[in-house]
Amino acid sequence: MTHPSLEEVGLLQSSICQALADPKRIQILYALHSRPRHVTALADDLGLPQPTVSRHLRILRQKSLVSSERDGPSVVYQLVDTRVINVLDIIRQVMADSIIHQSGLVG
Repeated sequence: MTHPSLEEVGLLQSSICQALADPKRIQILYALHSRPRHVTALADDLGLPQPTVSRHLRILRQKSLVSSERDGPSVVYQLVDTRVINVLDIIRQVMADSIIHQSGLVG
């Protein structure tokens, strides 16, 4: 893959990185990776207020990371693309390696 242009990097930052900038949104993505859920189930599972979860889901939906589908009176949310979890897992591995390196545990 070639080096990204400044325009592509700006698009990446505005479309994906901003959506991942809040830890609660990352928690929501991981929760939805296990199974689609209603907002109240997500709020209960994550121990967050329902309005907070709804606000973060709106952002994730606007950035096309989650989709919603009406289920009677409720709405069920799911991941649009599970590769986002792979990306988050890689970032977590890089972070863990960086912490190990900074602590001097690797020579």
